Amino acid sequence: MAFKDYLQALKKLEYQNLFENDFFLTWDKSDDELKAIFAVAEALRALRTNNKSAKIFDSGLGISLFRDNSTRTRFSFASACNLLGLEVQDFDEGKSQQAHGETVKETANMISFMADVIGIRDDMYIGKGHTYQKAFADYVNEGYQDGVLEQRPIIVNLQCDIDHPTQIMSDTLHIINEMGGIENIKGKKIAMTWAYSPSYGKPLSVPQGAIGLFTRLGAEVVLAHPEGYEVMAEVEEIAKKNAIASGGSFTKTNDMTEAFKDADIVYPKSWAPFAAMEKRTAFYGEGKFDEIDKLEKELLKQNAKHKDWTCTEALMATTKDGNALYLHCLPADITGVSCAEGEVDASVFDRYRVPLYKEASYKPYIIAAMIFMQKIKNPAEKLQELWDQDQKRLDK
Repeated sequence: MAFKDYLQALKKLEYQNLFENDFFLTWDKSDDELKAIFAVAEALRALRTNNKSAKIFDSGLGISLFRDNSTRTRFSFASACNLLGLEVQDFDEGKSQQAHGETVKETANMISFMADVIGIRDDMYIGKGHTYQKAFADYVNEGYQDGVLEQRPIIVNLQCDIDHPTQIMSDTLHIINEMGGIENIKGKKIAMTWAYSPSYGKPLSVPQGAIGLFTRLGAEVVLAHPEGYEVMAEVEEIAKKNAIASGGSFTKTNDMTEAFKDADIVYPKSWAPFAAMEKRTAFYGEGKFDEIDKLEKELLKQNAKHKDWTCTEALMATTKDGNALYLHCLPADITGVSCAEGEVDASVFDRYRVPLYKEASYKPYIIAAMIFMQKIKNPAEKLQELWDQDQKRLDK
């Protein structure tokens, strides 16, 4: 599609509620709002591809607050802020005054004086991450209402315990481009499957985000995992309702082979059992760190019983025409490369390496589009203005 086509698509959508609103969970947003973010992401990508500046800010800060390690999401957030003209400041809790009694409410206000957007990643503990993000949003809103803050920075969920919207929307934009349009996802079989990893405690937010969004697109979504590796029941309910509304389907299986058979898209990815993560959160709250260590050892032994849950060439051959689109949020546990036995065979990963990197490349634009829509009341008009002014990003 050409740049003008993205703007035309945008004009047909209802997305006004995105303006000056936070982005927490994909299922909080309407279909039109998600489609609008996809359209703006593509328009922003077209601007940069054509060496046109996409800066809408003359000054201001984008604050990144990562309570878990990150490579792709951290740099994607920084790239998105920079694309739009914001400076980025990473908030390191270890270097803050929280150890001296500074509350979250105080921190939220102190880092927000000239902030336009705050991206938060908090995915380690069930029942904590999303709650923390919502509380942070309430505190900055209170600061704005009290006149402490000159503007109310918007919050972007860069991953929580429930959903990973920037990742799943990047995955979806990759699928859209690979399949020639969002309408072509309808009726496609997507296998979101657990896969073996020699590590412990990987968040549930990716598989939950996947079943929460892919079911909205009319896909036939299959969630596959060994017994005992369930995700949140409330997210499964959301997936069921989405599938009914979209004309797709949502099913579950404890058989990876069944999930892969005739699948158009496969997403083999390790995650920790929901029940175990609940237990881990309880131990953390009680300060029982020895119990957490004991739980980790138990779960690693449990994982090891399911080493056959791996994406092999033989399994890929059973997909639609033996050529399903392979997805992963990265980094993948690659057998014989990053670990002895892992989520995917090295030959499969190598074959899909370029598409996987392209999949990851959409995330800066998805995040930038979220910020753009939250800050600009008439995005189609502003995008056209950026295109017409033809300010070179780089004077070659």
